[in-house]
Amino acid sequence: MDSAGLPRRKALLAGGLAAVAGALTACSAAATSPAGGTKARPEAAAPNPRPATPEAAYARLLEGNKRWVDGSLQHPDRDPTRRQLVAQAQDPFGVVLSCIDSRVPPELLFDTGLGDLYVLRTGGQAVGPVVTGSVEFGPVTGGTPLIFVLGHQRCGAIDAAYKAALAGKSLPGNLEAIAKALRPAYDRTVKEGGSGDAVDRMIRAQIELTADELRANADLAPLVKKGAVAVVGGYYSLDTGKVEILTGALPAGKPSPTGTPAPAGTPAPAGTPY
Repeated sequence: MDSAGLPRRKALLAGGLAAVAGALTACSAAATSPAGGTKARPEAAAPNPRPATPEAAYARLLEGNKRWVDGSLQHPDRDPTRRQLVAQAQDPFGVVLSCIDSRVPPELLFDTGLGDLYVLRTGGQAVGPVVTGSVEFGPVTGGTPLIFVLGHQRCGAIDAAYKAALAGKSLPGNLEAIAKALRPAYDRTVKEGGSGDAVDRMIRAQIELTADELRANADLAPLVKKGAVAVVGGYYSLDTGKVEILTGALPAGKPSPTGTPAPAGTPAPAGTPY
């Protein structure tokens, strides 16, 4: 090898490497700079803010139910990051009182996730002091803005209660306590009459009566009057997956930014906001 030509070759190699590095830098700049004619890389999407008003919470649930019906689920708030975020405190935006039926899981049919909802489930949405107190917990102590009473098509508890009442019989064991709690809905169904399936009419009556009772509750009524809390009743179709609003419908609202003040007199949230 010619020792005299070695320095020249090294110089050419160094120059070539510098040119390659410069070209890579220019390509990177073009990919991230609008001035280079290429769209900038999108930033990571921010998490949805917690709905701070009844209207916004109502809209969030209906949007989630639409995704459930359409099959376009987002599965929000269901990962280890979310688990860690709510581990020390919670601030749900809604309370859902629904039936125990295995086909009616509120978190799924509203496409929500961890820490989004307080969920209570009893046969036929039957209520009593413990259940009512549990419903009150979020709105009274933490400013939860929405209560949703969710009944459903072909409810077994209401079917059993209706047939037992019609026959003048009692249900076995503690099931009779459920039947007694559902008796006002049975009485209303019989009194009003009407066409169609009587059990389905009783299901709808139970939804409306429960929502009315909660709306008039001594501790919740002042919050409802101020507009800090709303009580909505809906009927879930097992066939279609859609929730039909029966009582307390609200105007569509947009999710409010985290920290948006609630109406005057609303208890301050106890948990950590999203």
